[in-house]
Amino acid sequence: MATALGKGNPAPAVACALALPRNIASMSIVIVGATRGIGLALADMLDAKGLVVTRIGRGITPGFDLLDEVAIARAAALAGPGLQLVIDATGFLHDHRFTPEKSLRQIDPAHLAYSFAVNAIGPALLMKYFLPLLAANDRSVFATLSARVGSISDNQLGGWYSYRAAKAALNQLMRTAAIELARTRKQAICVALHPGTVDTDLSRPFTKAGLALQTPTEAAARLLAVIDGLTPAHSGLLFDHHGVQIPF
Repeated sequence: MATALGKGNPAPAVACALALPRNIASMSIVIVGATRGIGLALADMLDAKGLVVTRIGRGITPGFDLLDEVAIARAAALAGPGLQLVIDATGFLHDHRFTPEKSLRQIDPAHLAYSFAVNAIGPALLMKYFLPLLAANDRSVFATLSARVGSISDNQLGGWYSYRAAKAALNQLMRTAAIELARTRKQAICVALHPGTVDTDLSRPFTKAGLALQTPTEAAARLLAVIDGLTPAHSGLLFDHHGVQIPF
């Protein structure tokens, strides 16, 4: 059964005071995918709170590419140890080559491979290099953006094979990494977050009339509110932007 953080009330769509370190000046934050959409909104919102944010993304960190392990390792080395918040805001749903499949007939090996590369393998490499950099003795959070459609038990509509499968893989990779992380960092949290439907290039072509559509700023605020309520007991789980747990 899905459960919610705290009393289960929806997270407010306003910026919150993060309950990470109390010394704002020393807060160490990394946002991956900070050039557009939710990632940009997250970085801007944290900047506005007076926090120092390391932004990683195309055109920001020289040579950064989510599909290049060397580039990811270089970005992690530049960020350094003692990180208290890392948010992976990367993801892929469609582009000029690939769109979500409606049937088995539309499955394309190249589409599947690219979706897994961006939505699962890239984030797994981020975990490989950034989780060891989380603060050793303080509360710290690594959050990766997943999707409700990655839930196998919640799949009632079918379709979207590449995206669903890649996000399901991401959820499993995150869960497995969280188990390992807990052995060395008792206060660390590793989670996947579903941001809801957001008015970004990723979601815009697939929004429907009457659907609750958030701006990137609203989505960022809700995600930060959810992160604010996490404890180590929530590590390894998937939550939506209201703080409600989504079953795998």
